[in-house]
Amino acid sequence: MDKIRVMIPEEKVEARIKELAEQISRDYEGKSVRLICILKGSVFFTCELAKRITVPVTMDFMSVSSYGNGTESTGRVKIIKDLDEPVQDENILVIEDIIDSGRTLSFLLDMLKARKPESIKLCTLLDKPDRRVTEVKVDYTGFEIPDEFVVGYGLDYAQNYRNLPYIGVVESE
Repeated sequence: MDKIRVMIPEEKVEARIKELAEQISRDYEGKSVRLICILKGSVFFTCELAKRITVPVTMDFMSVSSYGNGTESTGRVKIIKDLDEPVQDENILVIEDIIDSGRTLSFLLDMLKARKPESIKLCTLLDKPDRRVTEVKVDYTGFEIPDEFVVGYGLDYAQNYRNLPYIGVVESE
């Protein structure tokens, strides 16, 4: 059994999601936005964010992987599930759980830009800038965190701990 230390408590996560939704709603006022939820990790964040955005929202899902079951990115990006609907002429907001190296998001954003959306922005719950190896412009950030392996609120360790209502750090015993 792993020991989990709370890094960001549930109340703080919820409050920040509300603030992000308010900012996104202001930025897209008079428009609609398609949320692109990056599975599996960002599903909790995307749902909570979508409930609080006041402009018209549609959702689609992608699954990409560069981790497998480990804690280090492999550097190879694999599209597991692509979008169901085209994004041409749409305002799209890519929703991620965490950005660390930036490799996966850089690849994904370039692929989506080639599909000619009206606009494309990026929103992440967590950002680890110390791990960045590929520059990625993040438009909306929940929290900037240090280089620790985190779980909860959709983030997992070998598919465990996604359901924690807070952001925690796995500490080895």
